[in-house]
Parts: sequence; structure tokens; C-alpha cells
Amino acid sequence: MTLNPRQAITLCIALSLCALLLVPGNFPGLSGDARLTLGVFALATCAWIGTPIDDTYIALGAGLALTATGVISSDTLFGTLGDETVWLLICAFVLAAAVARSGLAGRAAAFLVSGARTVRQLTHLTTAALVVTAFAVPATSGRAALALPVFLALAKVLADRRRLVVMLALLFPTVILLSAVATLIGAGAHLITVSVLWEATGDRIGFTQWMLLGLPLAVASSHLAAEAVLLTTTRRADRKGPVHITVEQLQEHSEQPVTGAWEPAETRCALLLATVVALWCSEPLHQVPPAVVALIGAVVASSPALGTVRLKDALKTVPWALLLFMAATMAMGVALADSGAAKWLVGGVPLDVPPWLFLTVVVCVSTAAHLVLQSRSARSSVLVPLVVAAAVGAGVNPVAAALASTAAAGFCHTLPASAKPVTLFADVPGTPTYTPRDLLRLSAVLAPLTAALVLLFAVTLWPLLGVPVR
Repeated sequence: MTLNPRQAITLCIALSLCALLLVPGNFPGLSGDARLTLGVFALATCAWIGTPIDDTYIALGAGLALTATGVISSDTLFGTLGDETVWLLICAFVLAAAVARSGLAGRAAAFLVSGARTVRQLTHLTTAALVVTAFAVPATSGRAALALPVFLALAKVLADRRRLVVMLALLFPTVILLSAVATLIGAGAHLITVSVLWEATGDRIGFTQWMLLGLPLAVASSHLAAEAVLLTTTRRADRKGPVHITVEQLQEHSEQPVTGAWEPAETRCALLLATVVALWCSEPLHQVPPAVVALIGAVVASSPALGTVRLKDALKTVPWALLLFMAATMAMGVALADSGAAKWLVGGVPLDVPPWLFLTVVVCVSTAAHLVLQSRSARSSVLVPLVVAAAVGAGVNPVAAALASTAAAGFCHTLPASAKPVTLFADVPGTPTYTPRDLLRLSAVLAPLTAALVLLFAVTLWPLLGVPVR
């Protein structure tokens, strides 16, 4: 295989770091397990950054290397697949498949956007609808796939207003990415963060607590981003024109019914989804774990009598590669924490700084990390263990620091390849969409805004909700 210059440089850096770590005289105070962990960690990170090798394959190789060298046990490696957060994600995908099959999403979207009378109303109603999908569909790529038919229907109705179509094309992935922080199942990175916090500090963030902290941030950042998209992609004349989208117009360009009487399957699916979300949100009252609630919902959603999708078909929609990636990176996080490697890495960093300054650095680094690591889950697997270790040394609450890092990493809009939803909406055959220049223009405005908003929540609102800065 021929390496391009970037891949060759990345490989040289990784091998140089490993050679330095393996020389016994270097880095006194670093244990053997910590050396091995850092070597594997450096190789994996450089491979994620500079090679076209699949992220999951790299993560599995790193987990296997750590197990074979005795840094972690095989029980630790394989046990991550049985973690309740992994089961929560599997069952959530089954529920999402039932929602997609029933056509409920299209009907709900048509109901919302048909009430818009101005361009700004259309923008914010679409934003509100996309935020709500974070509770029904796990992972940003799944939400993007579910939202694409809705966008295509809107694009055909607004075909004579090209700038509005481009604006909507950019709005959909932007809101999908920023609103993911609303729920624990919004992104695989969230589950990695929860696992790292549990292993490193013993603190476990549940579905309800995550929603309490993340939903206000998701709503605020999504609507702020909607305004940024509107102002950077349209002109004043485009925004002044009235909008009148009827359900009948959307039906003409939709394969599934979005008008008329509800089908029994749609009614059952809506009731089931509402019940599951209500049980998730009320976990402190009934003490039933979210994963168990999700499993019950998945069984009902795929049952022959009440379900809207066959279990076999629903399981085909589960991104098994993502789950394996999560399991392997969770094991890497355990190795970083237990071997002392993470603590050693941040040992030379000046940590005697005010908490607000520490969080500012964390948020800025996490916001920019997508320029180096394109996978959101990979960013969390690299950043969160280091952030947690550094937070402990700086006297900052590791939960606040980890949440701030994960929320800030939700910004990944600079390039078409920065995130799967951005890639998906950047190339829609037969439909005008945004260019790399549009993304750069938006990012110049949105990056500092979202970073400042995350920092504001971390130092003002989250302490009121039980997550102090110290």
C-alpha cells in the first residue's frame, strides 16, 4: 500500500512516540503498563487522524493489543459490550426503526412546517422538530437519514426559491449535530463519556440527569445556530418573502402519508414512543433503568400483534460497527485510567488556574478537535480521559469538565467531511445544496458562539442543576 505524505508523516510521528516510550530510561515514574497504554493510544490516535483505515478496525486492534499485553483483562474488553448503555443504544435503534416504518416522523414534520408563514418561522419550526427527534432516533447519522426525505419534500415545494433550499440543506445537519446533546442516546460519544466518568470517578450520569443538563443547551444552541444559518445563507429579500407550505404539497412529494386519518400503526407507535420517553424522563420516580425501559419498548415495537416492524428488520438498522467501536474505546479509556497513563499525561500541564479558565481551554480544544479527528466518538475517546484526569488535578469537577468537552465536540461543521450528517446533506442529487465556502462562512460565526454558550452553561446553569464547577 502506497502512503500519501500525510499518512507517512502520521506514521513516522506514531512510531517515534512509541520508540520514545519503550526506551527504559525515558520518562521516569511511568510504569510498564502505562508505557504500553500510551504507545497503543498514540498509534490508534495517529491512525484515526492520518489513515483511511476504518475507525472501528483501529479501535478493535487497540483493544486487542491492550488485552494481549495484559494491561486490561479479557473480561474488561468483552464486558464493555454488555454495558447497559450499549443495550440502551441497541434498543433505541429498534424503536427508531419502528418510528421510521410507521411514517410518524413525516406526519409530525408536515404538521409543524405547514404552520409557517414566514421564512424565520419555517426555520425555527424545522429546528424545533429536529430537536425533538433526538428523543426518538439515536445517533446523528440515524437522525440525518430519517430527516432527509422531509428535506427533499420541502426542497421540491420551494424549488423556485433556491436560496431557501440551500439554507434548509445547511440547517438540517447543523441542528442535528448541535441538538444531539439533548439526550444520552443522541451520540455514541455521550455513552463513551458516561463510561469514562464511571470508571475514573465512580459517578454515573443517568438518562434523566443528562437530559436535564443537555436539553436546555440543545434548544439554545440549535435556535442560535438556526439564526446563524439564516443570516449567512440568505439575503434580506429572501427572508422577506412569505412562505405558505400546505400538507397537500408535502404529500405530493412524500412516499408515506402525511395527511388524512392516522393509521392504527401510527397511533400505536406514537403511544409507545411517548410512553418510553416519559419513563426515561421519570427514572428517579420508578427506578427502572433506561436500558430496561428501552428493551421493553423494543420488544413491543417489534411484536407481531402491536409492533410496526419485524425484529429481524429492525436489527439490520443497528450500526453494529459503532457499537464495537464504542466497546473498544471504552476499554481504552479503562486502560488509560487504571494504568496511570492519563494522570501522567496531564502531570506536566500547568493546572493551577481558575476553574473558568480551565473550562475555557477544554471547550476551545474540544471545539477545534474535529479538524483533526473527524469521528465524534474518537474525539471523546481521546479527549475525555485526559480532561477527567486534568480536572481532578486542577480541582475542577470532572463531571462538569467531561460534559463541557463532549458538548463542545458537537460542533463539527467546518468541512463537508467533518461529520456524516454534513456529508449526507452536502451532496443531494438534483437538489441545490451548500458549498464548502458556505460551511466556512457559517463556522466562522457559529464556532465561537457555540463555544461561548457551552462555557456559559458550564459555569452558570449547570451548577444550579447539581453539577458545580468545583
